[in-house]
Formats: sequence, C-alpha cells, structure tokens
Amino acid sequence: MKHFMRMVVKVWIYFYCICLWRCLKFILRKLTGRCELQRICYKNKPGAGRTRKIESSLKSSKRKLLQNAPSVHPDAIENTIEDILTLKKVHLDTNPQLAVSLQACLLQIVGYRNLTLEVEKLRREAFDSENPQHEEMLLKLWKTLKPGIPLEARVSKQWCEIGFQGDDPKTDFRGMGLLGLYNLVYFAEKDPTSALQILSDSLQPKSSKISNTEWEMKKFDKAIGYSFAIVGINITDLAYNLLISGALKTHLYNVAPEAPALHHFQQTFCFLMHEFHKFWIEEDPLDIMEFNRVRNKFHKRILKQLQNTDMALCPHFAASESLINL
Repeated sequence: MKHFMRMVVKVWIYFYCICLWRCLKFILRKLTGRCELQRICYKNKPGAGRTRKIESSLKSSKRKLLQNAPSVHPDAIENTIEDILTLKKVHLDTNPQLAVSLQACLLQIVGYRNLTLEVEKLRREAFDSENPQHEEMLLKLWKTLKPGIPLEARVSKQWCEIGFQGDDPKTDFRGMGLLGLYNLVYFAEKDPTSALQILSDSLQPKSSKISNTEWEMKKFDKAIGYSFAIVGINITDLAYNLLISGALKTHLYNVAPEAPALHHFQQTFCFLMHEFHKFWIEEDPLDIMEFNRVRNKFHKRILKQLQNTDMALCPHFAASESLINL
C-alpha cells in the first residue's frame, strides 16, 4: 500500500510540474512577446547548449508538429521550420535570424538521429569473408599498418602482429561487426603516423627486466602492452555507447555545424584511441588483465568531460568559426 501511495505521489508531482512549467512558459510569452524557441535561440550561443535546449523544447511540447520535428526527413526540415513559425505566429520579416538558427539546430538533431541509425546498421552487419569488399577493407588495414610486409596467407598468425587474437580476424569483429573494421581502417588511413606509433607502443614490453629474446618469444602469445586491433574494437564499442546514450551529442553538436555524419563519429574514435593510449600509460596497469578496469575508468572520464556543454573532444576536427556561428 505504501509503495502504491508513493507511486501516486510521484505521478501527481510529475503532472503538477508539467502544468506549472506550461503556465510559466505562457507568462513568459506574454511578458516577453517571444515563444520558448525564440528565447532559447536569442539567449544561447550556437553549439550544444542551444541545440540540446531546442531539442528538449520540441520533444516536450504538446503540439504534434513540434514533437515530430526531431524525426523528420532532412529534406523536410525547411518546410517544418516554416510550419513551426506559422504555428508560433512568428513573422520572418521581423525575426529573420530565428529561421536560420532553428534550421541549424534541427539539422544537427535530425543528423544525430540518422547517424545513430547508420552506425547501428554497420554494427549489425557481420564481417563476411565471402564478400570481396569486406576482404578488401581487411587487407587494406594490413597494408596500412604493415607497409612493405606482405601477408603470407589470408588465415595467418601474422594477424597477431597488429593485435588480432587469432589466425583469422573475422572472429574478432563479432561484437562490433563492420563498424570496428571501418574505424580501424579510418584511423590507419587518416592518421597513419599516430596509428603506427600506437601499434608500436602497444607491442613493447612493460618491464625492462624482460630480455629482448624473451620478449620476441612471448609478445604475440601474451600481450604485455595491449592488442592494438582488439583495443580498437573495444574503443569502437565505447564510442558506440556514447553515441547511442546521447552523451556524444555535446561533442557532435559543438563540432558539426550542420548534420553530424559518419566521419565525425570516426574522427571521435581516432581521438578516443589517442586519449586511451595516453591514459593506459598513465594508469600503468600490471598486465592486460586490468584492461576492463582501465577502460571503465576512461569511460567515466570521458562522460564527465561531456557534461560540459562547451566540450569538444577533438577541437582540431571542428568546422570553421564562420560555419559554426549560424
């Protein structure tokens, strides 16, 4: 009975707060002569802070047009903005900047939703050794990370040299599907210097007490650093969870002036690989068995950074100021 009464009280408080908030918005509209969307656009600078407030306002609206706006097709955004302005009785001649600002926000919101769908599709697509395109991409990864060194056979122990667990990498892609491979290839192609350096570092012994001979015998059977490719797939999982949970909105809304695309997600993956490598060295774990502990701690660190609405995880990938300040 007590549990039931607590639930009733919670429901009552919830609806009371909604009514109170709607009354407050009505009063503000009368006092300022501006709707909530106008107040958000005029009081907040472009970026995650503004876009997330616009997104929250649209989703919490009692109007179906506004509720459905975040899920419209990209081609319908312009017409949706016009319908919203008509509904809100906002005249473009006196508020020309509002339409531009709303369009910029909606492009980001819709783009983020479409990006999650695209990433999820890649994650669900399994690596198929019978698919020539999949095989070509896998071989491209080898050639980029091991330039000048031919792969002796498709199924080979050589794959362990770039951090896969066995003779055939396809088994390691089960969790993240093609998404893991896409990210690894992107990193290796777009930032080969860093990728090769991290790969080299990951294969080094942690202790100087281990002789070179012992290291050569053990390094591919028991990673003392970490397995580059496997860690890349794990960091892909981390980036995927940040995206799906919505935590990555802060970063993507700050670096993508319009719709966030797959390359923005892949650039974020590159940044996370850089940062995780530095974090791993800072943590100085005893061995690879501590990987989950270090990964979880790193995940919490990134989540904390993303709580800052001005945060851009990799600002060097950001668009120019002229594009951002819409």
